[in-house]
Amino acid sequence: MPRNQFQRMIFAAITVVITVHAYVFFSLYVIHGEMFMELTGAHGVLAAIEKMGGVPVFGTPVPIWAVVLIEFVLAFTLENLLGAPLSFKLACKNFDPAKTHPLLFETAIICATVGIMCPAMSFIAAFLYYNYQGGFNMWTLLADWLKLVCFNFPFAFFTQLFFIQPTVRKLFRLIFARDIKNRAAA
Repeated sequence: MPRNQFQRMIFAAITVVITVHAYVFFSLYVIHGEMFMELTGAHGVLAAIEKMGGVPVFGTPVPIWAVVLIEFVLAFTLENLLGAPLSFKLACKNFDPAKTHPLLFETAIICATVGIMCPAMSFIAAFLYYNYQGGFNMWTLLADWLKLVCFNFPFAFFTQLFFIQPTVRKLFRLIFARDIKNRAAA
């Protein structure tokens, strides 16, 4: 869908804004919510995070908005440098874009992106949210990373395929409707 670098950046920004919010919610509520409530004795996840003084990043509590901002910057950078270029190349290795139905080709790109971004962002998350108070152990970090990949991959696959990417493509078509119309007319 995006035809130039500016459009690719906008497409990536829309994708990452939606994705980061979904993953921060998923991570805080589904993966860590019960643990946060047990540690603090709070009756809700937000109350537990508030009691902890924020979400621990490198062992230091930071507000949720800072977690969203940190993950946005990291995910946007990774998506533009690694995710998008590699996923397109992987899709092109298996499908000819000129001969493949656009829906199938887009699905291949989405699947390749999830296959690249999920392990990469899960590793970053394992590193950022590691329990540094107990000391650092590489094996524990790798175990945390594997656990996160196991949690995140199904969530990433289904949300990207059935919710996030269709929403992003719809928003992209609305934003660039004039450009899309002009291309179709040419």
